[in-house]
Amino acid sequence: MSREDQRKEQRLITETFELLVTHYGGSLSEDEFDRQLDLLHKAIDIARSSHAGVLRKSGEPYFFHPLRVAHLAARHWMDFSSIIAAILHDVVEDTPVTLSEVEMAFGAEVALLVNGLTKADDEKLSREALKEKTYRKQLLAAIEDVRVLCLKFWDRIDNLQTISALNPAKQSLIAEETRSVYVPLARHLGMGYVASELDELSLGILYPRRASKYAKAVAELKKTTEPSLRKIRSRIHNSLEHHRIPFLLKDRWRPFSISAAKSMDRGVSTLYTLEIQADRTMDAYLALGLLHSMYPPIPGKLRDHLNVQSQYGYQALKTTVQAGEHRMRIEITTRKLARFNDSGVLAPGFEFRRANFRDLMHSLLEGESAFNRESLRLASASIQVYTPQGEMRTLPEGSSALDLAFDIHEELGLHACRARVNGKTRLLKTRLMDGDQVGIERTSSPEVLPKWLEWAITPKARNGIRRYLRSRVLEVG
Repeated sequence: MSREDQRKEQRLITETFELLVTHYGGSLSEDEFDRQLDLLHKAIDIARSSHAGVLRKSGEPYFFHPLRVAHLAARHWMDFSSIIAAILHDVVEDTPVTLSEVEMAFGAEVALLVNGLTKADDEKLSREALKEKTYRKQLLAAIEDVRVLCLKFWDRIDNLQTISALNPAKQSLIAEETRSVYVPLARHLGMGYVASELDELSLGILYPRRASKYAKAVAELKKTTEPSLRKIRSRIHNSLEHHRIPFLLKDRWRPFSISAAKSMDRGVSTLYTLEIQADRTMDAYLALGLLHSMYPPIPGKLRDHLNVQSQYGYQALKTTVQAGEHRMRIEITTRKLARFNDSGVLAPGFEFRRANFRDLMHSLLEGESAFNRESLRLASASIQVYTPQGEMRTLPEGSSALDLAFDIHEELGLHACRARVNGKTRLLKTRLMDGDQVGIERTSSPEVLPKWLEWAITPKARNGIRRYLRSRVLEVG
């Protein structure tokens, strides 16, 4: 290994340890912390020796890949077991090290994570069947421990960032798979940063010329608008300081996407967002008031997702103002919610709806395909609706009243006949909107019809309808 590679390896290891000390140094006892550090050192030694002499197709030592995956995981509050699993995630698949040896050295928790990240192996199966088996294995592991999927995201991000050595057809397959499977799953877990990163990297592979053109356009826009944007930020900075509101200002330029590329000619109003992070929710609302007193708000552009999440789980006040010559998007959130917006389920204090996640994973396993890609796409955006008793239910965007009935209980879904949406009688196929209050009317016996499969979009509802229809066919037969 060259001296430069040695320095690179040491930098990644040192930064990973520093992140773990920052995140967990105060919450673990000194003995437990030292024990975990020793285990991590041991994992690094095993992975380094197991991958010794192996090069990736890019020519770099293979060991850099698990190191970078571990580093990404550490940056997003993943714990010691996760970091150790990240370091070891390819040893069972690619080296003589066995899963039993991993479990003996590091325990059942690490072994579960490593196993969830290891591809299924069966020489009798075709490539597609093997991929399907691997997906099912990941789903089963994720139901038991959601960290399996989180680690898979970091693994995929690093693979996409270093994919150039593969042939273009292979690159495209990986990029398409990422967009159809892992991007929706990341959104479902509230991991906005991860979803955006995976999507942008994938689109850059699928549409390289568009991505290059977009990057140049954004770079040019940054250059031409920086003086005026600096003045606007300075004015906002001074006002918040004057009113003693603790804050952090962040520039956000829109990542590459097809819709972003189509909006290039509209400039700052669609490609740039100024993010204001306050300490408390009350400070966020005060900041909004100050902002609107400085710059006229654009009517109809204010969205309050600070207390009620947006369809993608994002929590912030969103507004658009006319700041001199620029029409500018501004989002105001708290530092705590900013962590949620970036890292979702991994962020400290994030209230993850584990039951909803397990239901989705079980529904996908019960369906016709392990990864029902349409269901995953729908799962990435959600709405909140309310029962007549005021109970809030979260459903995929585009759900019908029939989907809600099955979400409440399968028996209610099978016996449903009509819905009351905001006090008005509606058909079961009626699509629900965010904030609707919905009651389900039922019959004494099921009246399930095949066309119900056209009305329902959630895996839970569709699987329940299929099961009932199959049972009726068997009874008749």
